Amino acid sequence: QVQLVESGGGLVQPGGSLRLSCAASGSIGSINVMGWHRQAPGKQRELVAGITSGGSTSYADSVKGRFTISRDNAKNTVYLQMNSLKPEDTAVYYCNVIPVGIRNGYWGQGTQVTVSS
Repeated sequence: QVQLVESGGGLVQPGGSLRLSCAASGSIGSINVMGWHRQAPGKQRELVAGITSGGSTSYADSVKGRFTISRDNAKNTVYLQMNSLKPEDTAVYYCNVIPVGIRNGYWGQGTQVTVSS
């Protein structure tokens, strides 16, 4: 079974930085898109950043200029460098991996990011 393991979450002060990682293992096949979503209590899950197999990236307007998504195709790993963190960035962050030819893909277990006021 495909497994996605996330790490890197934690508690930081406003203006601080964190680096999230998500490693996929198992019979996942060729990966098309990798990305990060986040969900705060009582809110819908939202897309934060995505990256294609060719390295094209996209970001939510709220994180542009502060977050950077990258991937290591050989390791089936996606990263999210988070700088200049704000209290409104507080959420559970989930990685998402979509293999070629599959609509929904797989989700990580989630990692908590808390930015104090």
